[in-house]
Amino acid sequence: MKDSVYLVKLGEKIMNLRKAKGLSQEELAERLDTKHTQIGRVERGETNSTINMLRKIAVELEVSIEELVKIK
Repeated sequence: MKDSVYLVKLGEKIMNLRKAKGLSQEELAERLDTKHTQIGRVERGETNSTINMLRKIAVELEVSIEELVKIK
């Protein structure tokens, strides 16, 4: 799988998990001490997040980091 396709799929997964939790991008960003524009870029697959950011996202969305990054 190409990196760009993986990032888009990861972003879609993060967005779906966030919405399932009833969180807006702004709410998630506040919890992560970042800006909602950064969350938007992650969800659109426009940025390659650091492992630290992915860990924080996983914690806030209450999933393991393994579950978060596992893309078929």
